[in-house]
Amino acid sequence: MTSLPARLLLAVASGLVAALAFEPFGVAYLLPVAVAGGTLAVAGTRPGRGFLVGTSFGLAFMGLLLPWLQVIHPAAWPALAALEALFYGVGGWATAVVVRLRAWPVWVAAVWVAVEALRGTVPFGGFPWGRLGFAVVDTPALPTVAYVGVAGMTFLVALLGSTLAWLVRDGRGRPVRGLAVLAAVALVTVAGAVAPLPGAPGPTEDPAVVTVAVVQGDVPGVGLDAFSERRAVLDNHVRATLDLADRVAAGEATQPDLVIWPENSSDIDPFADATVRADVADAARTVGAPLLMGTAVGDRAQDGWFNRAVVWSPQGEPGASYDKRRPVPFGEYVPLRALFAPYISALDQIPSDMIRGDRPGVLRVGPATAGVVMCFEVAYDQMFRDLVDGGADLVVVPTNNATYTGTGQIEQQFAMSRVRAVEAGRYVVVASTNGISGVIAPDGSVVQRAPERETVVLEQAVQLRGVTLPAIWLGRWLELGLVAISVIAVLAGLRLGYGRRSPRPVAPERNHELTPRNRSLRSRFSGDRA
Repeated sequence: MTSLPARLLLAVASGLVAALAFEPFGVAYLLPVAVAGGTLAVAGTRPGRGFLVGTSFGLAFMGLLLPWLQVIHPAAWPALAALEALFYGVGGWATAVVVRLRAWPVWVAAVWVAVEALRGTVPFGGFPWGRLGFAVVDTPALPTVAYVGVAGMTFLVALLGSTLAWLVRDGRGRPVRGLAVLAAVALVTVAGAVAPLPGAPGPTEDPAVVTVAVVQGDVPGVGLDAFSERRAVLDNHVRATLDLADRVAAGEATQPDLVIWPENSSDIDPFADATVRADVADAARTVGAPLLMGTAVGDRAQDGWFNRAVVWSPQGEPGASYDKRRPVPFGEYVPLRALFAPYISALDQIPSDMIRGDRPGVLRVGPATAGVVMCFEVAYDQMFRDLVDGGADLVVVPTNNATYTGTGQIEQQFAMSRVRAVEAGRYVVVASTNGISGVIAPDGSVVQRAPERETVVLEQAVQLRGVTLPAIWLGRWLELGLVAISVIAVLAGLRLGYGRRSPRPVAPERNHELTPRNRSLRSRFSGDRA
């Protein structure tokens, strides 16, 4: 395939197929096909064209994955899709360089990991949405995440797709060998499904079990107006907790060991408003269990604010807390505020910036050592490594997705939480203001899930687990190693001249070397003169 329009068409189609592999579509088995199509669209072209083709793939992929951004501002969707597409353009450039090296499917897969690592870092802290490793929920590949982490799973999925591309492009003369290689890669990708889950309790072990109550209070509004009635949001969560306490007293529910409220369950600072503090304290005392709640703390209009998770004791006293470390750009703070704010009126709802926390969210909540990440933080690998390294035996994800009600964002984020449960080897408890709340087992299965836009209290017994899986201690080094391999492969390709045009052949009439025909003619003419 040499036509640029044909390459662009294939790239766009492949990008759309890649988006279909993610929620809310969730056809994960299409992902290797999308990678293969994107690779074939680039293979054999010059790096400059590879950048253009890769950018086209990224525009289609991100365009179909991120329409929920329209809720923030009509321009947010195309703007972020275009920005993220440039990273895939860099990936297309690099793929065009490495695809002529031997064993090129391996180097192409490493390039995918490098592109995702770059996307997850810059700008403004990165945007890791749409990583290949997040799409494998409900597939046999999910258990393998426990061994290789999200970055390693991206590599395996990309390797499967690039091997498929190799089979189509270069393996037609040796189909048996090509199919054998493809099958081997597929088996490695799903190897975790047939291996025992590392760290699973043995038949004679008796792991600690606690009862968790997850309160989804619901919010009265939608979109950017979801929290226009801030007191009503708090009241919903207080009332649901008091109702749980009544059911416990009546013997209709199990006494919880800890209660989890979502991020922004109080958008009013309980340390500044005495009535809010009294209501939260009363809820904790009445239910008789430590309560972890998400709240805004600080003066938004003047000095910034904290997005904080606070533990309230069963006696109604606030204690340990965690301040969110990864604020959402243009959601919780405004990068380059002086540049953007005059042109985007929606940013008026963020009059001051959230202040970043400076330590991992490992908090003692009753009998559990809860590792807390809030909402958007679920997309970042290091956040989960920090929790496990800090001794967390349960992971809690308080989140506020009310703004994105009715969009694919909430399903995409919940899928990430399922992948994280496997990676961390922990139960993951997701508490959302109005959905999706749920309890996820260490194998990624959903134990309980609350319906959206309803006031619900989930009650679930969960195990406290202290295992450290290979994904935690190996994942970071594996990612760094694959990024290094991709850089080395690109440099090798450039050094060998694969990143430049091939030199033009010297015209025969200007080639002074003697060809067999020239030698024959010279011999004949020399004989005549003799």
